[in-house]
Amino acid sequence: MSTVTDTSGRARPDTEPPSGPSAGRRTQGIGNGLGGRIFNGFSHLFLAVWAVMVVYPLLWVVMSALKTDSEVIREPLSLIPAALQWDNFARAWTAGIDSFFLNTLVVLVFSVSLTMLLGSMAAYALARFEFRGNRPIYWMFLSGLTLPIYLAAVPLFKGVYNTGVSFPLLGPNKHAMLILVYVAWSLSFTIFFMHSFFRTLPESIAEAASVDGASHTRTFFSVMLPMAKPGLISIGIFNVLGQWNQWYLPTLLMQSVAGEPKHQVIAQGLIELSVNQGYKSDWSGLFAGVTMAMLPVLIVYIVFQRQVQSGLTAGVSK
Repeated sequence: MSTVTDTSGRARPDTEPPSGPSAGRRTQGIGNGLGGRIFNGFSHLFLAVWAVMVVYPLLWVVMSALKTDSEVIREPLSLIPAALQWDNFARAWTAGIDSFFLNTLVVLVFSVSLTMLLGSMAAYALARFEFRGNRPIYWMFLSGLTLPIYLAAVPLFKGVYNTGVSFPLLGPNKHAMLILVYVAWSLSFTIFFMHSFFRTLPESIAEAASVDGASHTRTFFSVMLPMAKPGLISIGIFNVLGQWNQWYLPTLLMQSVAGEPKHQVIAQGLIELSVNQGYKSDWSGLFAGVTMAMLPVLIVYIVFQRQVQSGLTAGVSK
């Protein structure tokens, strides 16, 4: 590096500020850093607003369940009750929530189990075996995702009513009937989800089981189904959420016949409680019932959230 002497007699390096591509890259790096920080700031702000939008209504319902009716009406948005009214939960439980829970659990245990079994078997056969009609059958199942349940209301009700004439256990207001309807309603998405998941599993393991003498049934239940555990847990959670929150189908099909009591599920029962209140307005008891209805679902999702995430990302990671 050469030096030059200025008019004051001092030597200074013969350099100039950097220019050209290197200077452009440095300036661009500074700009990207600033843009990245702005983007991160907006992202965190959006997530904070979203968290408030999700958590506040849940917290509001829980805290309203611990208020008196006068507090709910006088200060509806307040989150701090004057005193915790735990007797609201006992009153809601005795008002019919206990029977709603029992009916819902009976239906969900069998409907979710059947949905997972039949859906995974059909998805495995469609994903791993090539046969004539494979794709038409697969698209036929997927077409169920495009059919709004409201369009099938009239034929579904007439079919259930006519079936109940010959087979009373499959008629209106019967648990077995609602279980079968839930299974048919949930199969399309279950097959769609598990079909994609089974296609990501390595074929070499199934071929090794076949070489060892395992039948197709043994290979499915002993080898492939355990490997699909993340996907099963994910779709199982989705089915539990969808069937637990289902209101239209129970309201349509669980109607009283010949004066017998309704076998109402939780969503249907809560609506019935709010309608039957009339001018009584037991708001605190209704909030307590809603709290008891949503807590099991929240607990299940919190416990299995890692399995749900791994199941949803398994197809991408593999």
